Amino acid sequence: MSVLTVNPGSGSLRLHLVEDERVLDSAEIGHPPGSDEGDPEIAAFLDRLPDSLDAVAHRLVHGGATLLTPTVVDRRVRAAISAATSLAPQHVPATVDLLDRLSARLPAVPHVVCPDTAFHAHLPEIARVYPLPEQWRARWDLRRYGFHGLSFTWAVRRAGDLLGRPVDDLNLLVAHLSGGSSVCAVARGRSVDTSMGFTPLEGVMMAKRSGTVDPGLLLWLLREGKLTVAELETGLYERSGLLGLSGSSSDTRDLVHAARDGDVKASFAMAVFAHRVRRELAAVAASLDHVDALVLTGDIGWDQPEVAEEVATGLGVLGLRGGLDRHRDHDAVISPPGAVVPVLTVQSREELELARAAATVVREAAPTR
Repeated sequence: MSVLTVNPGSGSLRLHLVEDERVLDSAEIGHPPGSDEGDPEIAAFLDRLPDSLDAVAHRLVHGGATLLTPTVVDRRVRAAISAATSLAPQHVPATVDLLDRLSARLPAVPHVVCPDTAFHAHLPEIARVYPLPEQWRARWDLRRYGFHGLSFTWAVRRAGDLLGRPVDDLNLLVAHLSGGSSVCAVARGRSVDTSMGFTPLEGVMMAKRSGTVDPGLLLWLLREGKLTVAELETGLYERSGLLGLSGSSSDTRDLVHAARDGDVKASFAMAVFAHRVRRELAAVAASLDHVDALVLTGDIGWDQPEVAEEVATGLGVLGLRGGLDRHRDHDAVISPPGAVVPVLTVQSREELELARAAATVVREAAPTR
């Protein structure tokens, strides 16, 4: 099947034409999704699409309480997507905008929305619940959702391939490290704990997002009139993380080079990032009875060997060690031979997982003859 995959980030848009797990064409639009600046590039890509397109797969960061699986978009689904806007305000509005635009351009093709939260839809209740008043939880469905599910799904499948073992026989720690970062404990192919929760703000420190901070600190800032709600939201989502600590960049590639040149703040930001990743990995590891491997994915997990080394070296308590292979250009086991807990690096291929999910949904929805 030929599937157009639509993957909006907070500041860019990735489009891929995928056929049978092969990327035939792609474009990265370096403008915020939903903005008019990228329209000519989007139109040029759409003009190259074949007439035989079978589906359009849209990545949806937050599916809310109702969108728990990849689903063909209809009016009900479109309304459910819009209802989740406040849960991920940096991401969902772009999906809504792109869905409307592309549905108008490609009205005869089924559009499938693929929630990043779907992978965590069956988290154990003890991992999903927030210890908040019952009335709050019931009224507003306050719970932990988890994110980066498309990336985790692909990484778990590839880990099984690399280790030569069935996925349902593996207990894995998986870290998706990129502009947005989270970690996950996977037991026999299922998510059993993860670092992100109700929104994509909890857990690991990220490029511009703070990750977990003391909620009492946030209450103090608001109660004492130090910041408005809008200022607090902007600060937590756009001015924190690596950017907030370094004061210079949110990109680990820039910070690694700056640290080598003696930039103390850059070095400190990278050290805190590695510490926060280790801390979250150790936390979710408590949901496993053993660890078969650590899988690193996402742009940083795949292509930043300094981070991989720092993370593995600092997790000796879990049986991990450093000395990782820094020179590879393919998915691989990068720990030394005989490592008690192997370390793997897997390139994030959300476009392939999007295409796989959409193709499955469209085939299941097709009338039987």
